[in-house]
Amino acid sequence: MSANKLEKVLTESVEERRAKGTLKGAEVVITGVKYPTGQKGYRYLLEGFGDKEFLKMNANAYLGMPLRPEIIAAEEEACRKYGAGPGAVRFINGTFKPHVELEKGLARFHKREAAMIFSSAYATMIGAFPPLISAESALVSDELNHNCIINAIRLSRPQVKEIYKHLDVADMEERIKKNIGVVKRVIIVTDGIFSMRGDCAPLDKIAEIARKYDDHFPEGTTIIVDDSHGVGAFGKTGRGVEEYTNAKGIHVLIGTLGKAFGVNGGYIAASAAIINYLRETAATYIYSNPITPSEAAAALKSLEILDGPEGLKLLEKLRGLTRRFEKGLVEMDFEIIASEHPVVPLMVRDTQRTAELVKFLFDNGVLATGLNFPVVPRGDEEIRFQVSAAHTEYDIDYALGVLKKDRDSRR
Repeated sequence: MSANKLEKVLTESVEERRAKGTLKGAEVVITGVKYPTGQKGYRYLLEGFGDKEFLKMNANAYLGMPLRPEIIAAEEEACRKYGAGPGAVRFINGTFKPHVELEKGLARFHKREAAMIFSSAYATMIGAFPPLISAESALVSDELNHNCIINAIRLSRPQVKEIYKHLDVADMEERIKKNIGVVKRVIIVTDGIFSMRGDCAPLDKIAEIARKYDDHFPEGTTIIVDDSHGVGAFGKTGRGVEEYTNAKGIHVLIGTLGKAFGVNGGYIAASAAIINYLRETAATYIYSNPITPSEAAAALKSLEILDGPEGLKLLEKLRGLTRRFEKGLVEMDFEIIASEHPVVPLMVRDTQRTAELVKFLFDNGVLATGLNFPVVPRGDEEIRFQVSAAHTEYDIDYALGVLKKDRDSRR
């Protein structure tokens, strides 16, 4: 097939997505940031829209770290000291002091023996997950796990793959029990916070069940949690779903530096034995450059802020703004999935209506993300709002006001 023939097929595929309403479409381009003035928080300028200001309600930067002067200063200082990039993968000569310091800091923060960083949380899951799955493993996974987990499972080729109903620990337990005498090793994998919904895994109950059946398998039961949306945004001190549920016995914790920490990269925290093994076996660690030394320094500064008095203040503000936004939506009779997490899904349950409401928000200066099939199941179409500690009460009320304007126009 010539390139032109292939391009024709690919173009037709894109058009099919457009016809179905599942096309993601062109990306907005941010050209500038306006810093807070008066009651307003940050506002963003977009290419093609001149001086029109946009309120960003669709960012993962839950604590507002990317624009904090301390974070920017730490990154600039490290860039001047170590250069703009690592220059190589780590085992060749790409490890810098900020990488090592960040890994030690993350291990302490999560009360683990060791940690290792990757270029992203997606790369962390893709690289770290397959080496932990043997040919005599049963893989037990929540049905709504993130795409990175789904693709990591595809790469892993376990002996048995079990998908349990969302958050249904009874179903999970039955799937573990049926593999007694069949496999040597059970790996349970789940998101901590489910990013499309803002709900969280019952890690305490999952850990109890894993302990219950550990002796039934020669190589035990191991729990892997991707809490990329939880760490830094959930739990009293920002340690995520593990802290929120008071879970004991989570063996492998995967997180990101690109959400609440506001920088870039991913990481895994676990026992020293697991980390030592993964440094030798995780392909996306061995064969891919790490984050830059300056990104590592910026992430370490974010971690320092989160793990101190300022972090507690930011988390409390985040929880308060989330409650304010959820309360306003409920008072307007919108359907939401309520939780303490700053992901607030407005359930629309219709593809066309989702697109219309996202456009109305955009036209009125609010950036929000519509999620349709296949990103979410059919009938679960939603607009995902994300609250940040960088928002103000005025910002929250402004977004609610735009939604009220749309709601009133339809009555």
